Amino acid sequence: MKIRLRSLSFAIALAGLLGVASTAQAQWVVLDPTNLIQNTMTAARTLEQINNQIRQLQNQAQSLMNQARNLASLPFNVVSQLRTNLANTQQLITQAQGLAFQVQSMNQQFAQLYPQQYAATVSGNQMYQDAHQRWQNTLDGLQTTMQMQAQVSQNINADAGVMSDLVGQSQSATGALQAMQATNQLLALQAKQTSESQQLQLTQGRAAALELARQAAAVEQGRVITQRFLGTGTPYTPQSVNFYGN
Repeated sequence: MKIRLRSLSFAIALAGLLGVASTAQAQWVVLDPTNLIQNTMTAARTLEQINNQIRQLQNQAQSLMNQARNLASLPFNVVSQLRTNLANTQQLITQAQGLAFQVQSMNQQFAQLYPQQYAATVSGNQMYQDAHQRWQNTLDGLQTTMQMQAQVSQNINADAGVMSDLVGQSQSATGALQAMQATNQLLALQAKQTSESQQLQLTQGRAAALELARQAAAVEQGRVITQRFLGTGTPYTPQSVNFYGN
C-alpha cells in the first residue's frame, strides 16, 4: 500500500515538472540570424534611397533659385537718357543754318552760290549778295561745329556717371540676365558716343568744306570782276612819246 502511494506521488510530481517545462518552452523567442541581416540591409537601402531623394529635391530647389536669379531683370535702365542726349546732338544738325544737309537741296544751293563760272548776265550786285551768303554759310558752319563741340563735351560728363553706374550694376549682377542687360547698356553707351563722334566730325568737316568752297568761289568772282573792269576792247598799249620832235 505504501509503495503504491509513493509511486503515485512520484508520477504526479513528474507530471508537474513536465508541465512546467512545457510552459517555459512555449514562452521562449526564436531568433533567425539570416532573416535579421536581410531585414537590416533592406532598411539601410531604404534609408539611402530616402537620403538620395532628399538630396535631389535640395538640388532641384537650388536650381530653381539659380534660374530665378538668372531671369531677374536689371532694375536699372539708361537707354532713355542715352536717347535724349543723342537727340540733343541730332537737333543741332537739324537746326543748322546755311546749306541743307539733304543731298538734293544741298546740290541746288551749292550750284547757285558756288558756281564754277559766273555767266555774263549776272550782275555785280548779285555777285555781292552771293559772296555775302557764302560768308554767312561759313559762319553758320563754324557756329554749328562749336555748338556740337559744347554739346558733346556736356554729354561726356554725363556719360562718365552713366558708365560708372553701369559698371557697378554689372559687377553686382545677381544673375546672367542682369549681367547681360548691363553689358547691352554699356554697348549702347559706346554706340551713342560713336554716333556723337561721327556727328562732330561731320560738322567740323562741313565747316572746313564751306570755307574752302567760299575761297574757290571768291577766286572765280574776282576773275569775273577783273575781266569786266578791263573790258573786252583793245587794251591800252603804252607807246613812246617824243616831246622835242627828234
